[in-house]
Order: sequence, then structure tokens, then C-alpha cells
Amino acid sequence: MSRAGRASLIRHLILIAVGIVLIYPVVFMIFASFKDTNEIFTSTSLLPSVWHPENYANGWQSGATGTVTYTDFFRNTFALVLPVVLFTVISCTVTAYGFARFDFPLKNVLFPVLISTLMLPNTVIIIPRFMLFKKLGWLDSYYPFLIPALFAVYPFFIFMIIQFLRGIPTSLDESAKMDGCSSLQILVHILVPLLKPALFSAGLFQFLWTWNDFYNQFIFINTPKKFTLSLGLRLSIDASTEAVKWNEVMAMSVCSIIPLFVLFFCAQKYFVDGIATSGIKG
Repeated sequence: MSRAGRASLIRHLILIAVGIVLIYPVVFMIFASFKDTNEIFTSTSLLPSVWHPENYANGWQSGATGTVTYTDFFRNTFALVLPVVLFTVISCTVTAYGFARFDFPLKNVLFPVLISTLMLPNTVIIIPRFMLFKKLGWLDSYYPFLIPALFAVYPFFIFMIIQFLRGIPTSLDESAKMDGCSSLQILVHILVPLLKPALFSAGLFQFLWTWNDFYNQFIFINTPKKFTLSLGLRLSIDASTEAVKWNEVMAMSVCSIIPLFVLFFCAQKYFVDGIATSGIKG
């Protein structure tokens, strides 16, 4: 085997080893969801000695008071995540279009300020946000997530879309203007189809972040009937009057990640294209 072949083999072996390490917790969780609770902590075997598929049915019906099930948690999660993703993609696209294609006063000041907010930790602004939303009467609702998404508060996505837009020739805009297109028509009919990889990447990132968000949802949502999956899983642990049924918690954790896996594998082509292209163009 040549030196290049040996180097390639070593790289692949390292990648396989790292992949196994990264995927093992997910595999363990899947098999643990079919075990008895005692076996999860006492057995070193990955496979269950006795399979318990009823963990999924029992876990699905488990709730804080018996009136809330994972049907409610899933419905609430989709009711929160989907609008947030849609609003984020639309608002960030319009904002990025303005920065990338137009000249306006203080543009060279506002853009660095916008990007600098990437370094602002969420913990620094959580108290002012809480006080503001309390005065607005938005606590215990989805407004603290939906309304900010309408105003492009995610500079990472704006920057990513701007980088993609910089790789699209402005001659397309000029040709469309000569044909009588307005700025909005240029964005909708010319640029958005070309921005599809970047928009898919932004939407996928936002879907993952909002779906898995626990910290913000825990602060702003208080009623169990409005809980999302992340809060529902925690509630299943806190509400247990006896020992925590970890097998049912594992089963519901598996159910909670299934939409993420399906979404990622369906959109991975656009996701990879969007990240790669927005990273090299500018």
C-alpha cells in the first residue's frame, strides 16, 4: 500500500472511531428505551435482556397531572417551532438583502454593530428580556419567541445569507430592473430561488435550536398545558411521585429526536451546500 493509501486508511479509521464515540449515546438511549428501569443502571449489556415496547405507550400517556400527554407536548412544540422558523427565515432574508444590495446612511456602522451581537451571551440579556415581556404581558405564551423572530434578531443567519448574496452577481438585479421588476420582486422571484441552500441551512439551524431549547422556554412558559417537548421531558422527571421511570423517559427522548433526524436527512443536501457556499463566498 502506498503512503497516500495508508494515510487515507488512517484518516478513515479515525473518523469511524470518532463517529462511533459520537453515536454511542444515541444508540444507548434507543436500546435503553426498551429496558426495565433497573436494568438500565445494573446491566452492562447494550441489548435489553427482555424487550419492553410498552415503555413507549406508557411514556406517551405519562404527564404531570394525568391531563397532559406527549400529544400535547408535540403539538405545542410544532406550534412554536414552525412559526419561529418561518418568521426567522423571512425577516433575516429581508434584512440580509438590505445590507447586501442597498446603500443607506450608517450602513457601515450598523452592520458591525449587528455582527458584534453574536458575541453577546444570552444570559446577559435574559433579565432585561424577561422584564420587557412581563410589562408587555407576554409571559406564559409563545410571543417571546414569535415576535422577536419577526424582527431578525438572529445575526448569525443574517451574516450567512449576506455571504451567500455576495456570491450572486448584481447583474441579475440590474437585468431585472430593466425588465421593470421592483426591489421586492427581485428578491422574491430572482434571489430567493438562488438562496435556497442558505435558507434551508438557516431554517434547519433554527428548527434544531428552537426544538431543543430548554432554558428560554423554561423561563417564559409556565403552564404545563403549554409545555413543549423539552419542558415535558423535564416535567416527567419532576412530577414522578416514586422512582423516576427512566425507561419511559428514554422512550420519549427517542420520540423527541425522530423529527430532527428525519428533517436533517431530508434536507442535508441543501444544508451542506448552504454552509459550504456561504463560507467561501464574499
